[in-house]
Amino acid sequence: MKIIAMIPARYSASRFPGKLMQDLNGKPVITRTYEATVNTNLFDDVFVVTDSQIIYDEIERIGGKVMMSKKEHQCGSDRIAEAVEHLDIDIVVNVQGDEPFTEVASLEKLIEVFKSDTNKEIDLASLMVHITDWEEIENPNTVKVVLDKDNVALYFSRSPIPYPRDENVDVKYYKHKGVYAFRKQALMDFYNFPMLTLEAAEKLEQLRYLEYGKKIKMVETHVQGVEIDTPEDLERAKKLWK
Repeated sequence: MKIIAMIPARYSASRFPGKLMQDLNGKPVITRTYEATVNTNLFDDVFVVTDSQIIYDEIERIGGKVMMSKKEHQCGSDRIAEAVEHLDIDIVVNVQGDEPFTEVASLEKLIEVFKSDTNKEIDLASLMVHITDWEEIENPNTVKVVLDKDNVALYFSRSPIPYPRDENVDVKYYKHKGVYAFRKQALMDFYNFPMLTLEAAEKLEQLRYLEYGKKIKMVETHVQGVEIDTPEDLERAKKLWK
């Protein structure tokens, strides 16, 4: 089974433009993420895929593997699909470019889903973390996931799901972390499927997979990590790095 990691890296980010080239204790954020992913030793290959000449030149400068994205894409899945279309691989793991604290145990769990899925029933695997703070549960920027008895995703939403109609019901809430592992075929199908209503409404690409009947196995992790979305996040990351 050939497994690669792809790190989609857009230069322009609405909340923090150019964040991937910001300095994180001596190296740009994207460089830290690339090196951390390579150092897990979990992958046959690691690539950055970018729309930016600045990021492309930086990864080339350190001797890394990088691809230029040919066109504008709506989401990370599309960017990765274009990059892997002609590669001979089985599993693609999407590592976010703004997560320099790439965590080995969680990635191992994602890869294990496919190693143990002998009937090839699972199309994607992704991470979730248990949350209890009601402010976070109600926050539309926190994407929640509900599961069936086998931890296969039923739905993702920006709304609090499930809604606790009776206060005494013991409901567990899970936050979706945007780290995915895909079978290559599922990724290529996604690339060729048009967007449907649920994805358009919630602006969540993972809903396209569900709307077309793909199975997403969710894996619980206890590591929140630091995603660098704002200048404040970058300062927290600098302290954590030390």
